[in-house]
Amino acid sequence: MNHVAIIVVIALIAIAQVVAEEKVCEVCTKVIEDVRADMGPRSAWKNKSKVEEALGKYCKRKDLGVKEKKICYYLDPIKRDVAQPFSLGMPAEKVCKRLEKVNPEVCSVRFPMKTEKMDAQDYNKLRVKQLKQILADRGVECKGCAEKKDFVKRAMETEHMAEL
Repeated sequence: MNHVAIIVVIALIAIAQVVAEEKVCEVCTKVIEDVRADMGPRSAWKNKSKVEEALGKYCKRKDLGVKEKKICYYLDPIKRDVAQPFSLGMPAEKVCKRLEKVNPEVCSVRFPMKTEKMDAQDYNKLRVKQLKQILADRGVECKGCAEKKDFVKRAMETEHMAEL
């Protein structure tokens, strides 16, 4: 019976790690995949100068979001480092992980958390860091907040400011 419990716990930990990994480098991954989609067929990826050119063209677009522009700011000086694994056909996640060694900021950019009408119980499940990020995305400061319950209360008060 103990062996079954241990196996279940190990499986749950593995699943939790996979779910946590999905959010790492999400904006960088999106940018790399968008550049690949803009370039067209796989044969076009082989030329490093064309990859650099496509990245520059993508980053000059006016319809980019704030997070994508930030990634472009980080990728622009290291275009050659982007082009090398990109031209080898490496998956976008791995390209971003490799770029993280050159510039750790690349994987620190994340999309804001979606927060449609949450209950107090849902806010209580979040970590303080996530609550702070939600408040920052809403443009709200939590002055005098010392405990988690203060952040939860402030997040609930400012729920009407959430982007839907």
